[in-house]
Amino acid sequence: MHHIGASKTSLSSISTEALWRQSGRYSSNSELLRISDRRDSGFLLSPTHEEEITSLVAGMVHSYKDLPLRLYQVGRKYRDEKRPRGGLLRAKEFMMKDLYTFDSTPSAALETYDAVRAAYTAIFDALKLPYLVADADSGNMGGSLSHEYHFASPKGEDIIWSCNTCSYTANEELASKRPTPVDPTAQPRPLVFNGISTDHKTHIRIVVPEPASGGPPATWDNISHYINLHALKRALSHHNTALDTSISSAALTPLLAKPTSSPPIQIHDQALRSHPQALDITALHPASPCPTCPPHTGTLHPRKAIEVAHTFHLGTRYSAPLNALVSLPNSTRAPMHMGCHGIGISRIIGAVASLLSSSNGLAWPRVIAPFETIILAAPNVDAQAAEEVYDALSGEGGDVVLDDREGKSLGWKLKDADLIGYPIVVVLGRGWREGGMVEVQCRGLGVRRDVGVGDVSGVVGGLLERL
Repeated sequence: MHHIGASKTSLSSISTEALWRQSGRYSSNSELLRISDRRDSGFLLSPTHEEEITSLVAGMVHSYKDLPLRLYQVGRKYRDEKRPRGGLLRAKEFMMKDLYTFDSTPSAALETYDAVRAAYTAIFDALKLPYLVADADSGNMGGSLSHEYHFASPKGEDIIWSCNTCSYTANEELASKRPTPVDPTAQPRPLVFNGISTDHKTHIRIVVPEPASGGPPATWDNISHYINLHALKRALSHHNTALDTSISSAALTPLLAKPTSSPPIQIHDQALRSHPQALDITALHPASPCPTCPPHTGTLHPRKAIEVAHTFHLGTRYSAPLNALVSLPNSTRAPMHMGCHGIGISRIIGAVASLLSSSNGLAWPRVIAPFETIILAAPNVDAQAAEEVYDALSGEGGDVVLDDREGKSLGWKLKDADLIGYPIVVVLGRGWREGGMVEVQCRGLGVRRDVGVGDVSGVVGGLLERL
């Protein structure tokens, strides 16, 4: 964050409903954790800090000359999760690094966005773990451009679609496929799905072609097999409505039987040439054609993933309603252009642990391990010998800890070191007593070897470089 000119700050964990109402994000049905005080003041625990930082900057920054401004913090966030689960992966309280950026023009804000993405790439490259960067839907956060950072994992809640040929990667909410060319001679059999809007006032009629490969019964309960619900959501947003997918077929029938004052909204797939505004709304399936590759080349494939970071280009989504304005060179005043960017620190810990754990314990990446190297000595080894090895390693600038706890066997300390997940373990045991040799272990690289005390610094340093 410092490399991109960001300054560290700290914002209160307590926010107010008033700010969230002003931005338009307050909802009685949201994940906000509210605080009831003696005055019923309308406080809440902040799930994120866009409103607070924008309000703060609005009172302090008044000219384009004070921009760009980049402020970040590391702190606790709170959300009323319906189903907290996965340990640190989804909790009501979590640690987050969030960065808020302010610029005077759209072009400057996009340059800042690119700089932040480069910084995030450097952070995740340093973990030395494979990760995915996906085009993403901005959702409730707002804005028109965002990217998610994921670790592929069977424990993930997100589905990421990526091409087997090119770099195309997108969250399922934004993923699309190359539309199938319309055959002018074909007459596909239409499948009709009748749904209802979330306010239960508008009939929504969805028509797609029957797939040649067949599938489960074409009922409302199986609609996601035939229809890309995220593409449908985007299509319905132009009608200022949304589809209620939470009801069963049995509950839907009586709702559709009620008379309405307006005709149904018609959404047709482009393969059915019966509608001039047809869209590609058929569902994505493994091996769907990539939207960016040439025809008949790349195909899309889904993977479960854990989202660990997200970058958003917000534009004036918050600065306009919260009156965060600056004077421009032409003497006019305009809203600042913003970005917000977050890394889930506690979620990274949970995600990395789930990826690198084994029956023996953990194996942290070097950059986030509590220490890079731990030194263990058997109880009958002179304590001064262990301290000399410690001095040799730490004297080379190593990130080293000496386990000098008394009353613990060497076996107990070895198991504890495995559970904690130190990348390198240096053991003074039988080899030391018999020939002045130390054993160097690196579970991540499958290394276990005896070395002389004079060589231990070089061997440990080489292993750390490989890690």
